[in-house]
Amino acid sequence: MRSKSLFTLVSVLIVAAIAMVACAPAATPVPPTDTVAPAMPAATDTPAMAAATDTPAAAMAAATDTPAAAAPANFDWSTAKSVADGGGMDALVKAAQAEGNLTVITLPRDWCDYGDMMDNFTAKYGIKIQDVNPDGGSADEVQAIKDNMTNKGPQAPDVLDIGPAYGPLAAGTSPTGPNLLAPYKVSTWDTIVGSKEATGLYYVDYYGILAFEVNTDVVKDVPASWSDLLKPEYKGQIGLAGDPRASNEAAQTVFAAAVNNGGTLDNIQPGLDFMKKLNQEGNLLPLIADPGVIAKGETPLSIHWNYLALADQKSDAGNPNIKVVYPTGTAWGGYYYQAISAYAPHPAAARLWEEYLYSDDGQNTLIKGFCTPARMADMLSRNVVSADAQAALPPAAMLAAATIPSPDQLNAARAAVKAQWDSVVGLNIVPSK
Repeated sequence: MRSKSLFTLVSVLIVAAIAMVACAPAATPVPPTDTVAPAMPAATDTPAMAAATDTPAAAMAAATDTPAAAAPANFDWSTAKSVADGGGMDALVKAAQAEGNLTVITLPRDWCDYGDMMDNFTAKYGIKIQDVNPDGGSADEVQAIKDNMTNKGPQAPDVLDIGPAYGPLAAGTSPTGPNLLAPYKVSTWDTIVGSKEATGLYYVDYYGILAFEVNTDVVKDVPASWSDLLKPEYKGQIGLAGDPRASNEAAQTVFAAAVNNGGTLDNIQPGLDFMKKLNQEGNLLPLIADPGVIAKGETPLSIHWNYLALADQKSDAGNPNIKVVYPTGTAWGGYYYQAISAYAPHPAAARLWEEYLYSDDGQNTLIKGFCTPARMADMLSRNVVSADAQAALPPAAMLAAATIPSPDQLNAARAAVKAQWDSVVGLNIVPSK
């Protein structure tokens, strides 16, 4: 499959990056790469990936100090497709600080350490951040743009962090519809490895693997496989990360269940049937397994991206005791896109946020939150990722072997889940009251 060929290419890039670091006379040896996520299968709109030795710092400096042309003082940053368009980084920072605010949406503070990301951005630039609906899903993010196209108020998001099926959806390409996104390429664009729309409408940010998050204070026999979840001992214990009809993470959980129960990337039906069995057995709870619910022991066994499970394990600090299990069978990998709203109330701040996310500082913050960033290969080649940070991420072999569906496959699966969840599974999964 196309995904496997790109996994191999990404693995080669990472190995090459480590070899270059190891051979450099002044470099500190880097431990074996057991941390690098595979990239999404190359979409037809994805430009060729740059060599891992590209230096984003130089690109950033060029964008800051030598813009192609000086922009007027009243430049409209909503039209900028790169930082150079508006006169460079200094001009962008000045314009963003003049706006004074940034509205993000559906960014839980424990997700990829976005809490520190937002705090650090505010400390660095003095720009206040409003996080709208932090516990929502990707569908909520796209809908928020649609609902606020003519509204510049606090509910209108500037930027998105969305599942891969929602990038083409928001761009109006799959299915066909209005484009809700603004094209923009960050200064480190050439070192982003993975799926990225050619004009910069959306671009991969980070990767992860689905895992079981197990409260071992409650669950004594820890499940090792998807089929184990059907055991009667897990009655009233299993929670999903959200409503599969709206949450990318929950929908991909259904997809992962499918490929581990006789389904394929083009057939999600066994996943829906598996969820139906979990519900019929009384194992599946009608409760979203968010960090608060998990900490209280209300969902002793939940299914999450590894970075969220590891974040819970760290924050709970043994109360309760959390074990993160990568189930046997087919490892399920996933990624998320970044994008800027075409109707952003704060267009300069939106672009500065993206520049910060894709800087070394921003990408290292993602790593601190147990996410494997899209610029990992370049950062390893320049030895700017600590060994301790690398060691906390999933093994490279697991990531290289992980199954990641194409955007078209995700769109088809998302449509099937939305259409059939009620009739097949018949369980409404809602937040805790």
